Amino acid sequence: MSDEPPQHGGDPGQQGSQGWAPRDTSAAAPTPDPDHPDGAPAAKGRTKRPKRPKRTGWRRAIPTWRMTLGGVLLLALLVVGGFIAGYQLIDIPAANAAATAQANVYVYADGKTVIARDGEINREKIPLDRIPTPIQHAVLAAEDRDFYSEDAIDIKATLRAGWNTVTGKGRQGGSTITQQYVKNYYLGQEQTVVRKAKEFFISIKLDREQSKDEILEGYLNTSYFGRNAYGIQAASHAYYGKDVEDLDAGEGAYLASLLNAPSSYDVVAHPENKKAVLARWDYVLDGMVKHHWLGAADRDAMTFPVPDKAKPANALSGQRGYIVQAVEHYLVANRIIDEKTLATGGYRITTTLQKSKQDALVEAVKENVLSKTSDDREADRNVRAGGASIDPATGHVVALYGGVDYTKQYVNNATRRDYQVGSTFKPFVLAAALANGSTTQKHKAITPNTRYDGTNERTVQSATGSTGYSPANEDDVDYGSITVREATDKSVNAVYAQMAQDVGPDEVKDTAIALGIPQDTPDLTASPSIALGPATASVLDMASAYATLADHGKQRPHTLVAKISKNATALPLPARNTRRAISREAADTTTSVLRSVVDGGTGTAAQGAGRPAAGKTGTAEEDRAAWFAGYTPDLATVIAVMGQDPESGVQKPLYGALGLARMNGGGAPAETWAAYTRAALEGSEVQDFDLEADEGPEEPDPDESGEGEDTEEAGGTKAPRDGGSTKKPGTGDARERRDGDRTRAPEAPSEASPAAGALRTATPADAPSRAPAPAAETAGHPANGRRDGDSPARADRTDGPDTTGTRESEGDQGLRGPTRP
Repeated sequence: MSDEPPQHGGDPGQQGSQGWAPRDTSAAAPTPDPDHPDGAPAAKGRTKRPKRPKRTGWRRAIPTWRMTLGGVLLLALLVVGGFIAGYQLIDIPAANAAATAQANVYVYADGKTVIARDGEINREKIPLDRIPTPIQHAVLAAEDRDFYSEDAIDIKATLRAGWNTVTGKGRQGGSTITQQYVKNYYLGQEQTVVRKAKEFFISIKLDREQSKDEILEGYLNTSYFGRNAYGIQAASHAYYGKDVEDLDAGEGAYLASLLNAPSSYDVVAHPENKKAVLARWDYVLDGMVKHHWLGAADRDAMTFPVPDKAKPANALSGQRGYIVQAVEHYLVANRIIDEKTLATGGYRITTTLQKSKQDALVEAVKENVLSKTSDDREADRNVRAGGASIDPATGHVVALYGGVDYTKQYVNNATRRDYQVGSTFKPFVLAAALANGSTTQKHKAITPNTRYDGTNERTVQSATGSTGYSPANEDDVDYGSITVREATDKSVNAVYAQMAQDVGPDEVKDTAIALGIPQDTPDLTASPSIALGPATASVLDMASAYATLADHGKQRPHTLVAKISKNATALPLPARNTRRAISREAADTTTSVLRSVVDGGTGTAAQGAGRPAAGKTGTAEEDRAAWFAGYTPDLATVIAVMGQDPESGVQKPLYGALGLARMNGGGAPAETWAAYTRAALEGSEVQDFDLEADEGPEEPDPDESGEGEDTEEAGGTKAPRDGGSTKKPGTGDARERRDGDRTRAPEAPSEASPAAGALRTATPADAPSRAPAPAAETAGHPANGRRDGDSPARADRTDGPDTTGTRESEGDQGLRGPTRP
């Protein structure tokens, strides 16, 4: 027997004789493989799964879940990779040219009232702190109410806009202010996927590099509001005629509404769209109330602010162009800014011009010159006018008249330097004599009471003898012995030519320059003829010099610019130091004499100003220009009427102009001066001159006492014409006329005689060519054979055109003067 104990378990009846349970033979036996060729059993543990049925028909087009998952993962990788690549590759670019282009803005002395804007782009960039908070809130309410709290990108709006662009559904809004700013300032307005992609990445970067305030400022300065206005400041002027600081919330809400549809929402141009505009305006205001930027009561009290009518597109018409031209010349000439830099735009120039005085000057010229012209008179087509007014206490140019219209007559009559100033130069001779303590040929001090020989065509004498220069008086009048004061009242050429010689032509020239006449003034030649005004200083130059006399001999450079800035940064202006040009006594004595000209001389029309006034008349050769230069204690003004052919630009005589036989400074120029001065100073206290003058001792009249007059003893006095001296001195209102500095050579001229120097021997490149006037033009003179009175020696002058500073256009290239009829 086996010692192994018996095994118990399971069902005893199923145990074998050994006590082991019998095996299930059916389970243990290998199963034949029906697929096997010989029926061999299948390999142990390799049970084959049933094959998946093949996809047929439409089911083949549906991706499996594996394909879907793979595609999603791949797309995610592409998006992440594309974002990283785009963020790394796309940088913030430089601003586009259109976004940075600005107009230069010219404003009156008040710093607000706009005179003109130049440039094609009407934009003025201003800092955010100049834009009132309600105006900022109006824009946020209209365009992006959550601007300060949101991210730079509105993902939904960006995807929607991109999808609509791809599918051709047109332009879609919804971008944030940051995105709109990026589009305006860095990119462009084209609707492409590439541009939208760039906008996306630049906006993200910009939001990380700039503050919200900086982005809002940029947006407000680059957005288009219609009416060619770019930026909120330009829009404020285009629609309401004022600076953005002066807008109220209702006006700001309307401007904000325009951002949605600038042209369509202009209710003046498109009144049919007013319903849509009002709906948009209400939307903006309601948004402001919702965000507590505007009180509900204030909102309910508002009425729609109807904008102004659109202004003409031409920004330089009327006086605006002349002012811009003069200011730009001043800036460049004084090296405040160069011309190319100024042309980049964006400068705000505060001028010294005062609107009330500017308007008064324009109106005075209109009433006393332009209104008197007639289409029926040929001479009136040649009439031009120029004017300039300066405050003597500051040197500020307060008014400027350049012509009838800059778009019609291009040349600025206030700043041009090609017309003779005539006898308005004579006060400089007197001032030089008084300032230098000059004496006559017999060593008598020159004062207002000093007597001179006023004989017509008297030859000027030097210390060594005759100069050979014999200027004629107005209307060839012989005055005999006459005081300097009387000679000034009547503008006696013979006296002043001799006085210039006594003082010294160089001293006269230096004094004129010290008073304010530019040193490079054409024909400012040191000879006896300098007294009669052959120099061609501008109206503005003469106003500056007369302002020095008005301020008791203290000279300060005149200025047209009070301030210039760009992006709120001011540019430095040159120092304008006041200096003494001549002594107060010399200046005040000159003023005393010039008061007599207004009180009873050739300038009596200036009394119409109703103010104490001093001044001097003048007439250019052949009546090509007539001047009046004068001043009150608080205002110095010069008016000139000029003759110029509108087609060729050639200087023309003014005979018959304004219906007058002859033009003179005591007529239209003095009348214009009086009308302007009266209006410009209206409401201000009347000031009298405070003069420290030295009239000098009275001298006896040699014609009455039988004593020889001082200058006659030097010899060379011409005998009266026609064998007698029957002509009486001209009256105070006689027209000034001068001989053309006619030279009479003596029979035996002295070696020291400056006769040759008294004549022009060369014509400066910037002055008109000159030759004897044609007989057809001289035939109109009132007296047979008489030379032009009150005009300097310019026998070599012609009406030839001046090609300097011209503006070329069709049909008149190279000719000075207006190129547009």
